[in-house]
Amino acid sequence: MARRHLHPVNRQLIDEAPLGARIADRVTGFMGSWRFIVIQSVIVAFWLTGNIILLAQPFDPYPFILLNLAFSTQAAYAAPLILLAGNRASVHDRMTLEHAATEADIEEQQNEQLIARAKESLDHLTALSERTLAIEQAIKAQADQLVRMEQAILAFERAEANERAAGKGDGGRSDHAGS
Repeated sequence: MARRHLHPVNRQLIDEAPLGARIADRVTGFMGSWRFIVIQSVIVAFWLTGNIILLAQPFDPYPFILLNLAFSTQAAYAAPLILLAGNRASVHDRMTLEHAATEADIEEQQNEQLIARAKESLDHLTALSERTLAIEQAIKAQADQLVRMEQAILAFERAEANERAAGKGDGGRSDHAGS
């Protein structure tokens, strides 16, 4: 079973390519390899050697018309296959670029959403902090007020205790004098 690609562009252009396009890709991939160059060079060397050694009865005498015909036929088939593969490569590049641009746009939108949410969170935290500060100030003000009230109560109790103490020193006359 053929290897399945994960990238959506490769999946569409390679895995789901028509048979002719896959053949063109394989042939041009082979023709553009060192293996092909070596094989073709060996065949040409045997061809020339065979015709030079068999000078009496060469199957393709000099100027090697049959060899030139073979090269011309190969070039006639190779040129359209190379163009086909080149066109597919440019479509692949364009689709990869479009896919990357789409992914970048999606990531940019996600980043903008994250930034907006972070800003909302920051605004919410700022509001909470301001409310907390206001509550702390109110609590401090109430605590200060309680301290003043306690001081006033203590001062009142001291004054009352002083009056009672002063009234006992008079023998209790000040309380009963009006009666």
